[in-house]
Amino acid sequence: MKLDRRNFIKLMVGGAVGLQVTPLPWKITDDIAIWTQNWPWVPVPAEGAYDHEASVCSLCPGGCGIEVRKVDERAVKVEGREDYPINPGGLCPLGMGSLQLLYNEDIRFTGPMKRVGPRGAGVFQNISWDEALEILSGRVNVLRRDSRPEAVAAIDGNPVESTASLLIQRLMQTIGSPNYLRVPSFEDTDRMVNLLMQGVDGPVAYDLENADFILSFGCGLLEGWGAPGRILGLWGKWHDRENKRKPTVVQVESRASNTASKADQWVAAAPGTEAALALGIAHVIIKDGLYDREFIEQKTFGFHPWNAADWKEHQGFQGLVLSEYSPRKVQDITGVPAERIVSLARSFAKAKAPIAIWGKGKGDLNGSLYESMCVHSLNALVGNINKPGGVLVLDRLPLKQLPETPLDPIAEAGLKKTPVGAAAGEDSPFAANLLTRFNEALSAGGPSPVELLMVFGANPAFTMPDGGSMRRALKAVPFIVSFSPFRDETAFMADLVLPDHMAFEKWSEIIQPRGVQYPLYGLGKPVVKPLYQTQDAGETILKLARRLDKAAPEAFPWKTFEDIMAYRAEGLFEAGAGLVRYKPAQPPWSWKPFAEPAAGFKSSKDMWQKIKASGLWYQPLDHQRAAMTTFKTPSGQFEFYSTRLEMKLKDLNKAPSSDLVCMPHYAPSSPPSDSSRYPLAMVPYDMVNLVSSWLPNPPFLNKTLLPEQLLKDASYAEIHPDTAKAYGLKQDDLVQVESVAGEVRVRVCLFEGAMPGVVYLPFGLGHTAYDEFSRNKGVNPNDIIAAGADPLSGLPVWWKTPVQLNKV
Repeated sequence: MKLDRRNFIKLMVGGAVGLQVTPLPWKITDDIAIWTQNWPWVPVPAEGAYDHEASVCSLCPGGCGIEVRKVDERAVKVEGREDYPINPGGLCPLGMGSLQLLYNEDIRFTGPMKRVGPRGAGVFQNISWDEALEILSGRVNVLRRDSRPEAVAAIDGNPVESTASLLIQRLMQTIGSPNYLRVPSFEDTDRMVNLLMQGVDGPVAYDLENADFILSFGCGLLEGWGAPGRILGLWGKWHDRENKRKPTVVQVESRASNTASKADQWVAAAPGTEAALALGIAHVIIKDGLYDREFIEQKTFGFHPWNAADWKEHQGFQGLVLSEYSPRKVQDITGVPAERIVSLARSFAKAKAPIAIWGKGKGDLNGSLYESMCVHSLNALVGNINKPGGVLVLDRLPLKQLPETPLDPIAEAGLKKTPVGAAAGEDSPFAANLLTRFNEALSAGGPSPVELLMVFGANPAFTMPDGGSMRRALKAVPFIVSFSPFRDETAFMADLVLPDHMAFEKWSEIIQPRGVQYPLYGLGKPVVKPLYQTQDAGETILKLARRLDKAAPEAFPWKTFEDIMAYRAEGLFEAGAGLVRYKPAQPPWSWKPFAEPAAGFKSSKDMWQKIKASGLWYQPLDHQRAAMTTFKTPSGQFEFYSTRLEMKLKDLNKAPSSDLVCMPHYAPSSPPSDSSRYPLAMVPYDMVNLVSSWLPNPPFLNKTLLPEQLLKDASYAEIHPDTAKAYGLKQDDLVQVESVAGEVRVRVCLFEGAMPGVVYLPFGLGHTAYDEFSRNKGVNPNDIIAAGADPLSGLPVWWKTPVQLNKV
């Protein structure tokens, strides 16, 4: 056939049509697909019977109920439980992506290991559990024989009052070391607010379900604050068109976060001035007479001026606020117009159930204690404490206390030694052992006072501020033991790794989920068999304790870690109330008369078995019980002036220099710096789809990041266009952000929602460990955060660092 233009076209068209009608290409495609499924590195879905396991997520303090779908023995999906009160059906992105943490050998340790490469390189050699325990117990025993048990230290990231945490403290007591340290968290600040103003050493509880006006001081309600499953579910209900009880949400935040953008009102106060704004609002409420007079007169102390027993005159909260925090003065501090402050105060005070909440971002990191006290003062002014829609005063859960730890002479002598970096007391009267001061002591040079450091449930090399001060401290410790299930930055510094199970492979507790307004004990159970040669850290501690020379054997009489949890849960039974099964039709926040648990369980053992099945014990709210709750301050009232703090200072022979020391007030929180050299402020921020705690980020979540948040290996700083213009910067320019603590390089993202003069960096990026999806992706803001110390707690304050900006 002659191949002219006409025949060429006919040939091509015919070929195209032929390809459409012949099965050959489709058969080839199908064969290729089948062939690729047989590649050894391609995950193949499991085959087998479908099953579901109900449990509780312990990856964050939220404690959401989860249902794990399984095919055969492999977990394939995690969903929120409808039959759990915290998060009826809801779940956060971390919970949904959590199986990627379970089935990922690149980020998990698969068994006990010892270091064989340089520190930080992550080069380890497999060893047996017996060898690992022999190495660790041998080192502890040598220090005890040398009468130096205080050379052992432990850093604990487990939840406060959890059995795992108590067991670590008990181990340290048995060894004889006073160097037990906790990773600082916002829960510490919350508990101090409760203790100083309400006299209760427990968590702060918010009845958001019944509030009609929510004044949020930086809380990332849509960024994972509190119990994320609860808050995300609530937000959905608030915006349901059929919901006639939609509360007004006001977000105080300098940046247009997701929460600020979707709130009813966004109040952009300058970062670090939130306390002044709260007192400006208080000024209007008091001046206009909008406060709850009955509550103020009958249930508070320190509102009015008074004369003390020594005839000293005290101004009182009312006098302080009216004299120092007028809307005009507060406008100058915060940048919020005075008229806006007046309007906001009147709207808040006139609402039926207003509530002011605090805890920036996800509510993980410490902030100013005085700032939190200022915000909580608003709740007292409107009298919305122990009422529907208000703040609830909760005692600790009635868990049974462990028996006193029996000590041998070595332990008794060691516990009398001064802890490394112990808080001075006078400048931080409520601080115990502070991890930041521990770091300073270790980094000071000379022989390390700590020879053996154990790290549980934490990754302080990544999560602590001050430009890697923790990493410098770790380098000074001769021997480090990590109990992390993950190949994180701190574990890479370890000499010995005794990996814990991942959360889905073990029993784990939630002791009062963060921010939840009714007492709740959650229990997560193993939903799959352990995949690797890991071991529950609780069991590891029990085995280690049995190898300690001369230590009192009766210190750990329990056979298993579960036995200890069951022992403590007896206290819930002895409390005489509580439910172990949740009925969605009777939510615990409905404030209906409390049902007796007669039908719930017959004995302590029966109750424990039911808790293991349902994953919870809880007490619904009721008016009668709330009315019986009293403030446990020295005055027996809600205290605007903390008499407990005053007495504490007097015990330290340091009387308060002024009333301000014991009262909520505004004080600039930034660490001192040269404003000519560091003219800008750096404020970190949280994202709901980026894990910022000690855990790794599920790789799928990285795919949800926008190109202006992470592009290849570069992360971005959000900067207002006016600020960028002043520095001659444009979108995607590479810049160096420098503080007194260090420097990082990021690209510029021009963002109208950024406050001029402020640089915003996201938490959760900048890992140097884990797998290819996390390692060397972006920068870690903690590397340049110069966290000042809170004057009362001594804890680091994360949220504002002076910086300068240079184009690279």
